[in-house]
Amino acid sequence: MYKILAIIEKGADGMYSVRSEQHFGRNYFGGFGESVAVAKEDFLASINEAEQDTRSDGGEVPEYQVEFSYDLPSFFEDFDFINASRFAQYAGVNESKMRQYKSGVAFPSEKTTRKILDAIHRIGSELSSVSL
Repeated sequence: MYKILAIIEKGADGMYSVRSEQHFGRNYFGGFGESVAVAKEDFLASINEAEQDTRSDGGEVPEYQVEFSYDLPSFFEDFDFINASRFAQYAGVNESKMRQYKSGVAFPSEKTTRKILDAIHRIGSELSSVSL
């Protein structure tokens, strides 16, 4: 399975971009928008266009899977139901610093990024074990 790593980032202009180093033949992917949802939709449309172009050029399109990687402002925008202050407590990160990370004013160290990612994975694990 061909993995397409899609990197989502918030730009200085407040717009969101989705980029990838992967491609089909000579056809690359990219997306932009005023929200993460719009940028992701644009990115997925670019993959569909690349598929069509590659096939019309006589190329093969592999079976693929898209994996999204976020910067923190994009993560909290896409998952806006997560309260950053409460999440900071859960992750063991300073609340004030988390708000700065969320807004893009400051950037977490590698160690703090690992704590944040571990907390995200714990939440996913806890939610997947829920039964209603």
